[in-house]
Amino acid sequence: MSGILELDKLLLFVLFVIPGFISLKVYELLNPAMRTDSSKQLIDVIAYSCLNYALLSPFIYWLCNVEKINPNLLYPSLVFMLFIAPLLWVALWQGIRRKHFIQKFIPHPTSQAWDFVFSKRKPYWIKVTLISGRQIAGLYSSQSFTSSSPHPQQIYMEETWILNKDGGFDRPKNQTAGVLILATDIECVELIDYI
Repeated sequence: MSGILELDKLLLFVLFVIPGFISLKVYELLNPAMRTDSSKQLIDVIAYSCLNYALLSPFIYWLCNVEKINPNLLYPSLVFMLFIAPLLWVALWQGIRRKHFIQKFIPHPTSQAWDFVFSKRKPYWIKVTLISGRQIAGLYSSQSFTSSSPHPQQIYMEETWILNKDGGFDRPKNQTAGVLILATDIECVELIDYI
């Protein structure tokens, strides 16, 4: 008898935690922010699972009213409801939130301008002005990297360049593998289109 009860608890856990947990973790992965302990997100996880089932309710209703369920249809349907649909809802919500007309009503999913600019992975000529007033220039391209929220802002430029007296890019520095600059040192970052 206790084995049946344990099986029921496991089934309830899978049905009401797994889809929401998948949605929440994928959303956090796509929108880095201050992460909270998973144990404190139980209500959110259950709510997202319920939302998953609400959105799938026509499909679930149809599946429940089929006279004889073919196992070849049942098992893929369960996998879809538990694992795939939660991913699709996140992708759909991400796409909606990035539309310009929607941003009049809800905030953009990217919380920091730094993340917004550098998530595009576009190449730039960059001039970084440090708090000391010194300027560091370089090429930000495919081998470069920037940190993203919630981590402190850091930038690695794959090439360091010497600026001429007019502030233009003169030539790359010899024998350098680029430059890493920490957020605590940065006053501003100027981005110049890479042509």
